[in-house]
Amino acid sequence: VMGYAKKNTTRNSNGNMRKKQSEYASQLKEKQKVKFIYGVLEKQFHNAYLRAEARPGKTGENLLQIMECRLDNVVFRLGFAQTRRDARQLVSHAHFTVNIPSYQIKAGDVIEVRESSRSSAKFAKLTGPEAPVVALPSWLDREAGTLKGVVTKLPERSDIDYEVAEHLIVELYSK
Repeated sequence: VMGYAKKNTTRNSNGNMRKKQSEYASQLKEKQKVKFIYGVLEKQFHNAYLRAEARPGKTGENLLQIMECRLDNVVFRLGFAQTRRDARQLVSHAHFTVNIPSYQIKAGDVIEVRESSRSSAKFAKLTGPEAPVVALPSWLDREAGTLKGVVTKLPERSDIDYEVAEHLIVELYSK
């Protein structure tokens, strides 16, 4: 058969055995994962970490809350954009009544598509009968058929829907 030898070799017999991941490697992997999920650069992420550390409570949970409360992420969570990257561009192009992608939303904030942007094809298809159904996290609210979302409360650790061991990130940064 093409390219596959049947014989067993003794050379490098443990070659595909992986060494146990170092503590540093697993910490770095978690950090890179969260940075990638939210699409932020190291500097932005590190600054978020410093803010999280300054807040009372668990630094790791604070960090995830800070990331989750970025305006670009909230726009994505409200279903105004297909991806976080898309959301970030829409925010920085001032399609919303708040337009700083890293703006930290607070409970009670209303995020709305700017009047002048509503007619664009991108937003028009979010309100019609073919509008995609968005599974909103419990801390956000959006009236059906509108381009307006409300932050009902700040997200808690249990609201974060992906696997992350945030304590590893904290350990990495606190070295």
